[in-house]
Amino acid sequence: MKVLVTGVSGQLGYDVVNELRKRGCQAVGFDVSEMDITDGCKVAEVMGRVKPDAVIHCAAWTAVDAAEDNEEKVRLVNADGTKNIAVECKKLGCKLLYVSTDYVFDGQGDKPWQPDCKDYKPLNVYGQTKLEGELAVSELLEKYFVVRIAWVFGKNGNNFIKTMLRLAQTHAALRVVNDQIGTPTYTFDLARLLVDMIETEKYGYYHATNEGGYISWCDFAKEIFRQAGYTTEVIPVTTAEYGLSKAARPFNSRLDKSKLIENGFNPLPDWKDALTRYLKEIDY
Repeated sequence: MKVLVTGVSGQLGYDVVNELRKRGCQAVGFDVSEMDITDGCKVAEVMGRVKPDAVIHCAAWTAVDAAEDNEEKVRLVNADGTKNIAVECKKLGCKLLYVSTDYVFDGQGDKPWQPDCKDYKPLNVYGQTKLEGELAVSELLEKYFVVRIAWVFGKNGNNFIKTMLRLAQTHAALRVVNDQIGTPTYTFDLARLLVDMIETEKYGYYHATNEGGYISWCDFAKEIFRQAGYTTEVIPVTTAEYGLSKAARPFNSRLDKSKLIENGFNPLPDWKDALTRYLKEIDY
């Protein structure tokens, strides 16, 4: 199978390419310098030349706060860029797996979001533009997967774990929010699942994070320091008390993942196990 992967310089794209090659698939990866997804003509030229059997679309604008001041640019990437990919997938008759986010929901309440829920109320530019990408995919294609993830960390790129470990070098105590609830997602584990999916025809909407239950960012930070052997104190604060974010964040990022098992996919390992393996992969 020949699979085109966008966003190969990001956390997830990097791991997806490695997973594909590990399985003997032909992975053809591109970053923005090689295929700017906002340029429809370039997308058509590259995809027409590669002729993939499937596309795993990882490229996105993910800087949530910066998105608030760059709505036009963010929409070009997350919505228009995704539509450009979907248009070419339709021409070529190939599968598309689009990686989306819990931010398409408003994050209210305490019930886990179902993958087929259509009660979309994004709180910020990032969430709105990722939703527009989802809609472009579902309106144009029949052979598609939309996989929503949350709280992502990987070896290649910046993330919450690296930030906590860096700040702990100069701070004896750190304030971390305790009223945003979700589950971390390790890109190494997620990449395995995405490749499992693309090898099937079990299309539709899915949610994917690591197992291990729902936690707060504060809980996550405490476990990071415990496993890393740090004595850094974690001070729980509300989102309102923290008060530094330009973009509104969802309080409820609980994603129901039962559809994975219902469709025969293996769920991701426990997030604490993922964290243990991740800490062995990085320098800190």
